[in-house]
Amino acid sequence: MAPVVNRAPGLEWSVVSRTSPGEAVSGDHHVVAASADCILLAVIDGLGHGDEATAAARAAAVVLQERPSTPVIELIRLCHDALRATRGAAMTLVAVNVRERTATALGIGNVETVVVRARAGAQPARESVLLRNGVVGYQLPRLQTSEIPIAPGDVVLFATDGVREDFGDRVSAAEPLPQMVERIIAEKFRGHDDALVLACKILADDEG
Repeated sequence: MAPVVNRAPGLEWSVVSRTSPGEAVSGDHHVVAASADCILLAVIDGLGHGDEATAAARAAAVVLQERPSTPVIELIRLCHDALRATRGAAMTLVAVNVRERTATALGIGNVETVVVRARAGAQPARESVLLRNGVVGYQLPRLQTSEIPIAPGDVVLFATDGVREDFGDRVSAAEPLPQMVERIIAEKFRGHDDALVLACKILADDEG
């Protein structure tokens, strides 16, 4: 199915995924959940692939969907408790405050995430979320968030490790989101693991 544009107050997003060859289900999941002042963006990569990876990712997604306004450190801890009986997962969470134009980010494992700036001449033009070693559900590192300023038109772009690490090198924030995610998965899919790409664009007040 071709990716489409989805909308929430202050945000639009598009997502595409592929399963590991020979598997019927994917262990890569995404969450976009809104509360009064915050939009929680998350990508979860259940360890391995197949049914057990899917079970881990789904368990984390349920926690995140139910509590989108909860601080991201607490969300990671809640997911850690919920995933103890599973294989565990890598995940990156980005909580966007649409009023203050800031994002609070925390990544555990290898879900790469980059903010692509829309404004010409912005420095840095791209800003990556710091990832910390660990597995949610098995072993957590010291949890510390990163604060990232955002502006209308900026794109928050996630990719799991089934996508090559250079997925964000040629991305422009002006590219339509469905075209962006479809192009990335076509060009950067490694071909031996589940893969997911999620692109989220911050909207101006009069667009939301």
